[in-house]
Amino acid sequence: MSFFAVLLALLIEQVRPLARDNPIHTGLRAWAGWVSRNFDTGKARHGWVAWSLATLLPSLLALGIHWLLVWGLGWPIAVLWHVAVLYVTLGFRQFSHYFTDLRDALDEGNEARARALLAQWQRVDAEDVPRSEIVRHVIEYSVLAAHRHVFGVLAWYCVLAALGLGPTGAVFYRMSEFVSRYWKYKDNLQNQAASPALQGAAAAAWTVVDWLPARFTALSFAVVGSFEDAIDGWRNYAQRFPGDNDGVILAATAGAVDVRLGGEALRASFASAPSPGFEATVDQEDSVSTPGREPDAAHLRSIVGLVWRSVVLWMVLLALLTLARLLG
Repeated sequence: MSFFAVLLALLIEQVRPLARDNPIHTGLRAWAGWVSRNFDTGKARHGWVAWSLATLLPSLLALGIHWLLVWGLGWPIAVLWHVAVLYVTLGFRQFSHYFTDLRDALDEGNEARARALLAQWQRVDAEDVPRSEIVRHVIEYSVLAAHRHVFGVLAWYCVLAALGLGPTGAVFYRMSEFVSRYWKYKDNLQNQAASPALQGAAAAAWTVVDWLPARFTALSFAVVGSFEDAIDGWRNYAQRFPGDNDGVILAATAGAVDVRLGGEALRASFASAPSPGFEATVDQEDSVSTPGREPDAAHLRSIVGLVWRSVVLWMVLLALLTLARLLG
């Protein structure tokens, strides 16, 4: 069932992508804001209570609907619920328009437009960034976005679905990522700041939640890319990036396609309006570059190929597991 649900969700999302200002994402932002306003007292234990409510209640709701459909209407209807949940939580089109527009601007030699698009996407100051650094940041942000929108969701969904928990994993993963970013963003808004305790709880929980999926993603990039270089980058350069999990993915990516990643990060400059949807961000801290060729536009095509080959790898593995379960 998982294979068909994921396949249908990806196909539907390619044909009719979810709009950025959609009611579901708006509702989730309102939910995270309500939880923080009512449960964030600045104490560590209340931070964990708020995080648990924000992430577990939507996950349990998805699980409850799954069980009701299975027991009341049967598996075929339950599959449609899986597809609906995955359509909201999984997919490239929730962020790929930025990548496509940036790639087109770079191909046209319009670096000013590329800088503006990069600043709009990640809420950073890209005014004086040279072309190679634009490409590097597009690669880093896009790879992490692909992980958080596709591979991380797939990992949690498949594991918990195999245990009979329906689409709970997809909801839990996306909510964990979202609240860790949203509450950190609120700290930059006047009169809406989330307490350090709440931000700390969300960040610590997200590190744990994303630990295994990040390594699954890095391994899949190694398998479909240059395996030895990706593993070497993972072992020797992952710790040089801000964030342990992000470092594993970016170091493996650098080795898989032979590109230099890391180095001086962009200057953080959050905009006044909240970022809609589920865009991914990278902590803006200094890091040390990996070995590899200077980033150029050709690497963007290599990244697209790397990501899609990884998707095919995941789908083949999921199909084989589904077939083994059916035959068993």
